[in-house]
Amino acid sequence: MTGRILTAMGMACVLAGQGVAQEAAFFSDMDRIHPVWAENGMVSAQERVAAEIGRDILAQGGNAVDAGVAVAFALAVTLPRAGNIGGGGFMLVHDAETGQTHAIDYREMAPSGASRDMFLDDAGEADSEKSLRSGAASGVPGTVAGMRMALENYGSMEWAEVIAPAIRLADEGITVTPELADSLEAERDNLSKHPSTAAIFFKPDGAAWRPGEKLVQADLAQTLKAVAEQGPDGFYKGAVAQNIAKAIQAAGGPMTVEDLAAYKPVLREPVRGTYRGYDIVSMPPPSSGGVHLIQILNTLEGYPIGALGHNSAETIHLMAEAMKLAYADRSEYLGDPDFFDVPVAALTSKDYAAELRAKISNDFATPSPMIKPGDLAPYESDQTTHFSIVDKEGNAVTNTYTINLDYGSGLVAAGTGVLMNNEMDDFSAKPGVPNAFGLVGGEANAVAAGKRPLSSMTPTLVLKDGKVWLATGSPGGARIITTTLQVIMNMIDHGMNVAEASTAPRIHHQWLPDELRIEEGISVDTLRLLAAKGHTISEKPVMGSTQSIMRDPDSGALLGASDPRRPDAATVGF
Repeated sequence: MTGRILTAMGMACVLAGQGVAQEAAFFSDMDRIHPVWAENGMVSAQERVAAEIGRDILAQGGNAVDAGVAVAFALAVTLPRAGNIGGGGFMLVHDAETGQTHAIDYREMAPSGASRDMFLDDAGEADSEKSLRSGAASGVPGTVAGMRMALENYGSMEWAEVIAPAIRLADEGITVTPELADSLEAERDNLSKHPSTAAIFFKPDGAAWRPGEKLVQADLAQTLKAVAEQGPDGFYKGAVAQNIAKAIQAAGGPMTVEDLAAYKPVLREPVRGTYRGYDIVSMPPPSSGGVHLIQILNTLEGYPIGALGHNSAETIHLMAEAMKLAYADRSEYLGDPDFFDVPVAALTSKDYAAELRAKISNDFATPSPMIKPGDLAPYESDQTTHFSIVDKEGNAVTNTYTINLDYGSGLVAAGTGVLMNNEMDDFSAKPGVPNAFGLVGGEANAVAAGKRPLSSMTPTLVLKDGKVWLATGSPGGARIITTTLQVIMNMIDHGMNVAEASTAPRIHHQWLPDELRIEEGISVDTLRLLAAKGHTISEKPVMGSTQSIMRDPDSGALLGASDPRRPDAATVGF
């Protein structure tokens, strides 16, 4: 069985303004929302064609990592707004035979010419145009090197074999979907600034691509062929690297061919925690996601969340207060561990969570200006994308990667077809000043040559009795952590299946700004109770695009769901 839930979000949205009784009735009837089911393997991704490529790799006998690498390269063609080889990200790989989980950090790195104050204007203030739209906005991409590390260490198929589907898609063209057409038109101003970009994503006369038409990316196909034939050297050295460096420098950035040749991904130890008898395994720094996911779960574990009810005023209040405390700590303590001693053990300890609970009032919201980072011993983007894969052996991949904002910096390096990232904005251009996602950072995340910017990407595995129970993650910038959190809590605390957990309305608080962000679908009675506790409530567009797979511990069957918030997403299996 394959398919997606298309009506669930609409069902949730009609609840707005109907009160607690209607909300409770909806969630008590959530068993009408069914996940996708499979026996032998499953892929959940933000774009259907790429997901089907991953499924086909599994059906051919490839493992989860083989499928993951194939999906990652395919998304560079089919989901140009976020899928990439001009960016970077994080991957968790679980080996079912050994029981070990490995974390691959292929986050972008600052070029050797980067400096602390490179994104300040003449008045010493942060200049977002520099950090988002100039050549200086791009870090050295890590995706190609990261995928090679994953395949060499944990895959079973040949490199060229898993890249071949992406080459075919770029060469023969992809069918433009309504979502792709809409996103290109929405970014017309940024994409039209660079002739090399406009030549690909608009017609020769400047007209938009329309749904159903074929979009061919011939230069990207040639780059992918070079990578397939030469390995990472086909990207980080030779003509592709020269063209990337030339384009970046022409746009005012410092990246050199030497920077590209020097890029290396890193194997790291995942961060680990527990929540109500389940093991949580997630990405370590330079991701802030795993640390603060576990920190928030630890804090909430001291409350009877299940008994308080899903999206009740009491539950949302406690979640928001725990989120605020974690995001305050993020501003102080999180950065690249190769440059800064991140206190991971302290932040993820149960004792520290107990200290945080003591700061939370059940009755009143603590104003964010009164919250400071915890006193510890010294020591991503709406346009990100995520995919999860589980194979018949129980091996699992959960991967989040990005070029930051929609279509990154908007610059395609001429002759390569590669859209460049604007991940340098994820550094703290000026400590205390928010970035594009409103996140505040400090000295730990200041710009430095060779450093990896802090990220919120949170690819996560939940294990039960040593076996993968859930693989999940999401795009969403600052909201990635809390989106992933709520899928886990919905399943563990509220007994939802994976489709219900993916569909339910979400909330978010990131300390600053001091507002409780909600999706449409939360009862107005609940919102009144939250306002009475002192929360400033802000209804905003939907959050995240989770791609999740659950493995039933008894039967071994796979149950998956793609978030209905993104229309092209798909979960497929066999």
